[in-house]
Amino acid sequence: MTLPRFRRDALFLIAGPCVLEDDSLNLRVGEHLARLAEHVPGGIIFKASFDKANRSNVGAFRGPGLEEGLAALDRIRSATGLPILTDVHLPAQCAAAGQVADVLQIPAFLCRQTDLLLAAGATGKPVSVKKGQWMHPEGMRGALAKVREGHTSNGNAGPIEVAATERGSFFGYGDLVVDFRALPRMRAACDAPVIFDATHSVQQPGRGDGGSSGGAREFIPTLTMAACAAGVDGLFMETHPDPEHAPSDGPNMMPLDALDALIRRAVDVWECARR
Repeated sequence: MTLPRFRRDALFLIAGPCVLEDDSLNLRVGEHLARLAEHVPGGIIFKASFDKANRSNVGAFRGPGLEEGLAALDRIRSATGLPILTDVHLPAQCAAAGQVADVLQIPAFLCRQTDLLLAAGATGKPVSVKKGQWMHPEGMRGALAKVREGHTSNGNAGPIEVAATERGSFFGYGDLVVDFRALPRMRAACDAPVIFDATHSVQQPGRGDGGSSGGAREFIPTLTMAACAAGVDGLFMETHPDPEHAPSDGPNMMPLDALDALIRRAVDVWECARR
């Protein structure tokens, strides 16, 4: 029997590069995460996007695209044994992505897009919906209800796994702040596990060089520990061997060589808080 992707009884981690790169980089990260997974009670889900459709600039790297990207994700799963998560941006992408990915993710900017949420739910795959940076926690109830409706209206048997992801709220211009009251409020409102996105919560939208997003990765450990102490169900963390040269979200990604120590500490804090 397949364990739930979104555990409530054991901390899980969603991690990987922001966007798919070449097989060498993808597999390097995937194999590292596969080794780390033995130290994460709820396991690790590998994350990478086949398309970054919400880049700040039109010429920014977006990824390999749907067909090539799904093939790359399938290779990562085969090589590492890890379940796979990827973003979907359009309803038409959901069915194809659901054939390969074990989990689908709805980006924060798209969490109100009804047709996208219904199409993701129709696949029957677990779906994580990121909370919009402008939304209050209870506002996510409707987003997850749309995913559930897409699941049942497509004739799928049994309930669908859904989760809500906290990724910070806009605070003035070009910065985000995390209100940890949102975690229990969102869990209660949505009746679903809650994930904390430690990567995008330290993003600084539009404050990087040339209009790209900046970030403050030095605060990732602090926020991660706070989320675990507050009783979050899962963590989301993008990671890269060389964040300074990553094609997307480098300033707010965790260096791969620092990930293991942080996650082991996070598990300790989470388990202590649960006791």
